[in-house]
Amino acid sequence: MRHKCSHGGERPYCCDVCSKAFIHKSDMIKHQRIHRRERPYCCDVCNKTFNVKSDLRRHKRLHSCERSYCCDVCSKSFTTKSRLITHSRLHTGERPYCCDVCSKTYNTKSCLIRHKRLHSGERPYCCDVCSKSFTTKSRLITHSRFHTGERPYCCDVCSKTYNTKSCLIRHKRLHSGERPYCCDVCSKTFNTKSDLTRHTHLHSGEHPYCCDVCSKAFSRKSNLISHKRLHSGERPYCCDVCSGAFTRKNNLISHKRLHSGELPYCCVVCSKSFTIKSKLIRHSRTHTGERPYCCDVCSKAFTQKNSLISHTRLHSGERPYCCDVCSKAFTHKSHLISHKHSHSGERPYCCDVCRKAFTRKSSLIIHKHLHSGERPYCCDVCRKAFTRKSSLKIHKHLHSGERPYCCDVCSKAFIQKGSLILHKRLHSGERPYCCDVCSKAFTQKSDMIKHQHIHIGECP
Repeated sequence: MRHKCSHGGERPYCCDVCSKAFIHKSDMIKHQRIHRRERPYCCDVCNKTFNVKSDLRRHKRLHSCERSYCCDVCSKSFTTKSRLITHSRLHTGERPYCCDVCSKTYNTKSCLIRHKRLHSGERPYCCDVCSKSFTTKSRLITHSRFHTGERPYCCDVCSKTYNTKSCLIRHKRLHSGERPYCCDVCSKTFNTKSDLTRHTHLHSGEHPYCCDVCSKAFSRKSNLISHKRLHSGERPYCCDVCSGAFTRKNNLISHKRLHSGELPYCCVVCSKSFTIKSKLIRHSRTHTGERPYCCDVCSKAFTQKNSLISHTRLHSGERPYCCDVCSKAFTHKSHLISHKHSHSGERPYCCDVCRKAFTRKSSLIIHKHLHSGERPYCCDVCRKAFTRKSSLKIHKHLHSGERPYCCDVCSKAFIQKGSLILHKRLHSGERPYCCDVCSKAFTQKSDMIKHQHIHIGECP
């Protein structure tokens, strides 16, 4: 009789609390224990309680180490038959549970139920501390550990603790060196499946996560979430020392090291230390000479990806950062920020020795070398030292005889880009610097300044 109900779709037993309906009366009784918080079945070993007898039976197998159900393909064993059946689908590829909205398939019914909540928006598990809700009970349990501070999973090698078992498993691979996930394109290995998935996007060029505001696409979901905060203005990670707020948790962690003075990432060559690992990686390339990011137009190589992106704009002519005051456009966001200071008059970077202020942090750093006498950029040919990297680069052309900046009118070549710009004004007749007293125009700003001394009666 009960079996026939499953064919007819009839669910005659209804919960009087939440109106959920069941085929069997016994299922309704088990369900009602959730509302009453009744858990009548108790383990006599660890006192853990359950609302269903079969759950207690399965749990007791953990104490007895009994694993009666064994996979005939890989010999892995399980405490329950249902877990063996689910496991065997990894070998067969069977995914019998199909979503009726998007047709995505799953190998367990519970995975399908969780997936369907993405369509319905249902989040039935709610935190009683902060009211945040979740699609699965396990995520609620993990979340609640942020409030309690509980970290029940402990590494038996270094005693570091974690709030989820999966984090502990990933951590232990650092000790063992195990990297079980391998890219089938380049054979690079990873210690987490999610890292492998993100890596494969580099080969495929896939960016599956798309912003619904500006349509920018990302290879990682976490990057999309952080990006959307640029639109919303949300900065959920706040420093408890200076109230600085951030869109990403790792940015907050790095920022807090400025207060604590912690520099956990140290170069093994020169012992220079850094607040974040990515800065150490970039720095190490100065020792190795590695330039992994290469322009596919002119083959110029760079140590940083963002340097390559900026460089490619020289070829494309793209200037995505535009001033909302004068409409001048820039290839770098930092250049736009510095430019906007010229409108506002703001000079936020101030020398603590002479109080001279600058629009750019890099200009302040170079200026401070005048006080300290430091010349960190040294020529490896004649050992002459410079305060600026760009000055060293220009100087090295004297040794090599290289003149990389060439006039496209008369083919005259120059060591410096600025010299080429001045030279080209001889051909174009351009005189961009104009005296505001007599309107006389000049090709160089320095010539205009000298001329203005005539008006104020000052000897140049």
